[in-house]
Amino acid sequence: MTESLHHRGPDQQGVFYDSQIALGAVRLQVMDLDGGEQPIHTDDGAFTIVYNGEIYNFAELRRELEALGHQFRSSCDTEVALRAFVEWDTDCFQRFRGMFALAIWSSRQQRLILGRDRLGIKPLYIRQTGGKLIFGSELKALLAHPAATRQLDPIALEQFLTLNYVPSPRTLIAGIEKLPAGSFLEWRGGESTITRYWKLEMRPDSRITEAAATEELDSLLRSAVKEQLVSDVPLGVWASGGVDSSTLVHYAAELGARPLKTFSIAFESKSCDESRWFREIARLYGTEHYEFELNRSSDVSSAIEDFAFYADEPGADAGALPVWFLSKMTREHVTVALSGEGGDELFGGYMTYRADALARHLRRVPRAFRRLGLSLANQLLPVSDAKIGFEYKVKRFLEGSLLNDDQAHFFWNGSFSAAQRREILGRGGKGLAGLYANLAPASEIGWLNRFMLADQHYYLQDNLLAKVDRMSMAHSLEVRPPLLDHRIVEFAARLPEKLKMDGANQKIILKKTMQGKLPDAILNRKKSGLDIPAHEWFRGPLLPLLRDTITPEALRKWPLFAPEAVENLIRDHESRRRNVGYQLWGLLTLFLWMKKWNIEVPEPSRQEEVSAYASAGL
Repeated sequence: MTESLHHRGPDQQGVFYDSQIALGAVRLQVMDLDGGEQPIHTDDGAFTIVYNGEIYNFAELRRELEALGHQFRSSCDTEVALRAFVEWDTDCFQRFRGMFALAIWSSRQQRLILGRDRLGIKPLYIRQTGGKLIFGSELKALLAHPAATRQLDPIALEQFLTLNYVPSPRTLIAGIEKLPAGSFLEWRGGESTITRYWKLEMRPDSRITEAAATEELDSLLRSAVKEQLVSDVPLGVWASGGVDSSTLVHYAAELGARPLKTFSIAFESKSCDESRWFREIARLYGTEHYEFELNRSSDVSSAIEDFAFYADEPGADAGALPVWFLSKMTREHVTVALSGEGGDELFGGYMTYRADALARHLRRVPRAFRRLGLSLANQLLPVSDAKIGFEYKVKRFLEGSLLNDDQAHFFWNGSFSAAQRREILGRGGKGLAGLYANLAPASEIGWLNRFMLADQHYYLQDNLLAKVDRMSMAHSLEVRPPLLDHRIVEFAARLPEKLKMDGANQKIILKKTMQGKLPDAILNRKKSGLDIPAHEWFRGPLLPLLRDTITPEALRKWPLFAPEAVENLIRDHESRRRNVGYQLWGLLTLFLWMKKWNIEVPEPSRQEEVSAYASAGL
């Protein structure tokens, strides 16, 4: 199990055995290069920790613990986490600022604690069976254990096809779950309980002024970047030329990071390329800049096949491909990189929020007229190869306008529509009801905050953060997202909607804060995103891999889909009848993953039983 995680920590590996437990750890050396080997024990051997991540305020906590009489043998944050638990027990999690997944064993109490950071930046998988608990940082660690099954959960499959990911706590494998973000699990005597120590609540305060908000955000950003620049190994910044990553470059430069290294991905496809913008930022701040051009001739097929091992679960987000190449290039120069995840979810930057707002007005138009509009768009607008072209946006938007508010919001960022899902699966709908129920009422927090909270809870954690963690750790690169410092997250949750989005004006307070710091051209540029031209590439360089993977034999081995419907989907895309490049990406990664891990598919008569088994967390 430990060896399966070697890529996460190639610098050191250690194991610990007690009568009731075995712990394993791999370490990527970032802090205290000469010390900090894991597992770490207290002097009396009463407590043992294995740990992945960084606690950014460890120096502050260490001083507090030393004042309370604790003596340290290393200068790493892992020992601080252990001694913080010895002093404050599970209350220690409230004191940590950072990203982490950890396990602490108390030999005297025969008690195990698993903990995960507030936002779920670092992963932690669990399986409970027969009074035993199996856990690991990646799914593959659990699959290395003989007690782990490899049976697909049908409801999780529906969620994957609909959303591009499987929302916590489920996974695609029945009986294996993710420990929820902001939670800890306590195991003793074969029994376990999960406790949430942090939960984000949207409490918008209309009294907050723009001036007060910009002053507070400026202070929070500077503090978060300063803490996350601390490293004993070379560090850089991922720069896309957007507002979020450019903000990190600004504060890193202001705080004196020298030499400041930046890393970017360029594309030959104009619909994906942002090189004009990130080169301007690199020039403005005089960074030591590196970039990689991802194009049709790049070795993309080989990289995608590697995903099956490193991604843990298949990801229908095609942005994983550029993140893979970005991580690979970055690791050639540094061990740690700062990244801008979270800015859109916190401050209202997604195009989908504008779609949500516009659809609220469009739904006043009779449904028959909206259906007619979609029919005309399908007939009159030619299929485009652009990443997210005008044709694709119009058709997707009109299709979403036929759904209710909640369904449409998940549909904007999702993959297969309900009709497409029924077409290829022959069923649909059971896996999504709980997502809507978990959203706070719009009447209490506003419709925009409602959807932003949903994106923070689901899309950010289970798609974006999972993608970045797996693609970066596959190359032994640690990526830190300063915008997800929980103080910034809680600050954004207090902002009134008018300071986030007003019509077409988005990320208002972040842009106001950066006014005069970043060029107006960066602040006012059209939002893009790190992605591939999936529609174009599935008519070109990725089509052979798709055909070689989703074969008649594969469809017979894993009888999940209607073979004729899948073939029609591929043929329609290839012949330009419709653009379903992102859906094909999801199917491709799913079949590669099932083949790599020899996933079992329950018989149709047992599928509801298997899904119930997964729901019970057994």
